[in-house]
Amino acid sequence: MKKEMDQMMCLDIYLSSLTEQENKDITVRIKPAKKGAMAPLLSWDLHIDNFHNLAVQSKQETAVRAFEKIAKKLQWENDISSLFENQEFEALVITDLHKKIVWVSDGFSEMTGYTKKFALDKTPAFLQGAETTAEVKSRISAKIKKDEPFTDIIVNYRKDNTSYKCEIKIIPLYTEKTTHYLALERQVV
Repeated sequence: MKKEMDQMMCLDIYLSSLTEQENKDITVRIKPAKKGAMAPLLSWDLHIDNFHNLAVQSKQETAVRAFEKIAKKLQWENDISSLFENQEFEALVITDLHKKIVWVSDGFSEMTGYTKKFALDKTPAFLQGAETTAEVKSRISAKIKKDEPFTDIIVNYRKDNTSYKCEIKIIPLYTEKTTHYLALERQVV
């Protein structure tokens, strides 16, 4: 039993020293333990990583489905299916032409600590604070006026007053002309 434990621990130490690609390459070749043997720590790590990835993917799919319903109702002509291809985001935010928030995904509350109800009818400026520079705010406003998709990074603040860098991808939503903006948001380092 001690020998099996030592072998499992050695395997975990070895695997943790590999690059992500090396780990992926070797993980597929690892055989499960015999019935009745203890599961190596690696199996728990793989389970947790997979569970986390599935949870994130599920939240994103739920947010996209909710957005698609709004898009259909408001008859936006954007190619909705392509808006989210190869995009990473934690939150979706829809604003009107006056920059008032009209909808946020559940991820918004998780990322910022603010409730959906609190965010509605406010501009995203309520997320800004001391470290949010006037230069960045001015640059974002100028890009919005161009009415073209863009990506930028701004320092925002959570409800608990901690700051974080937020990557925003702004996409104009239109019928005959732009009626709203979609922001795909995620915290970056």
